[in-house]
Amino acid sequence: MQALLDAIATMALPTDAVRVFHGRGGRHPGCEHWTLDAWPPVFVLTSFQPVEASELTRVGEALARRWAEVAPTGETLNWVFQQRQPGGRVETRLMAGAVPDPHVVHEDGTAYLVHVLKGQNHGLFLDMAAGRRWVREHVRQWPGLKVLNLFAYTCAFSVVAMQAGARGVVNLDMADGALAIGRRNHTLNGLPASAAAGVSFLAHDLFNSWGKVGRAGPYDLVIVDPPSYQKGSFVATKDYARLIRRLSDLLAPGGHVLLCLNAPELGTGFLTAQMTELAPSLRFVERVANPPAFADVDDERALKVLVYAAPD
Repeated sequence: MQALLDAIATMALPTDAVRVFHGRGGRHPGCEHWTLDAWPPVFVLTSFQPVEASELTRVGEALARRWAEVAPTGETLNWVFQQRQPGGRVETRLMAGAVPDPHVVHEDGTAYLVHVLKGQNHGLFLDMAAGRRWVREHVRQWPGLKVLNLFAYTCAFSVVAMQAGARGVVNLDMADGALAIGRRNHTLNGLPASAAAGVSFLAHDLFNSWGKVGRAGPYDLVIVDPPSYQKGSFVATKDYARLIRRLSDLLAPGGHVLLCLNAPELGTGFLTAQMTELAPSLRFVERVANPPAFADVDDERALKVLVYAAPD
C-alpha cells in the first residue's frame, strides 16, 4: 500500500471534491483495491477487498500527519472507511472526526449535496468531472440550448447546463429520491427547479416514457449517462441499442449527444459499432478525456464519454 501512503504524504489541501488516489486504474501494483477521495471536509477511503485493521491504522496515521502539515489551524481531520463486500454489500465506518449534515461539496464553483456515510454512490460521480466541464463549455458556446438529461441521478449535468445558459433541461431518472436531491442541487446554486422555469424532473422508466420525452423535444443536447448494469433499470449490453435507435428522433438539427459508459469490460467499440449501425446519421466528434486523477493502464477499461453530432 506504499503508493497510497505516498499519495497522502504529498497531497495538497483539497478544496474541491476530487479523487486523491486511484488504485483501480492499475497503475500502482498491489494497490488495485484502494481509492481515496476528498469530499471536503471529509476523506473517504474505499477498499474493494477485505483489509487488515493494521492497514487502516497506517492510513489513518498518514492522513493525520499530512493533515497536520496542510490544514488550517484548529480544523479536525474527518475520514470515513468504506468496505465493498461481495454481492454489492457495503460497510461504512466513520474513523475520525465528523461528517457535516447537510454535506455540501464544490466542483469548479458549483455546490452539490453528497452523502458519504450510506451507499456506494455518494451523490456525485467524480470521474465524470470532465464530462460536466464539457457540458458547461458547450452550453456557454451555444447559450439557449434545450437539454435532455437521461439517467439524471442527482442532476449535476442539469445544474452546470443551467448555470452556463441553457434554455431548459428535462431530467429523467427512475429514482425519485435522487431527483429530489437534484432539485435541492439546483436551489443550492440559486437556479430554478420547476417546469415553469424550464427545468423538469421526471421519475419515469425511460423505456416506458418515449412519448413524453419525445413530445418535450427536440433537444439540442442529449446526455446519456446510464448505469452499466442495474437490474430492472438498465443493462448496457441489451439496453444501449434500444436507446441509440431513438437518438436521431430526439435531436434537433445540429444537436449533440454525450454518450457515457462506465463498464471496464466494454470498450469504445461497443458504442461506436452500435452508433454506426443504429444511428448512422450521427457523426462522431470526440472522446472526452477523463480527469488525470483517474488515469488507467488501459483507456478502454476506463470511463468512456463520446460526443456525436446530428447533421445540420
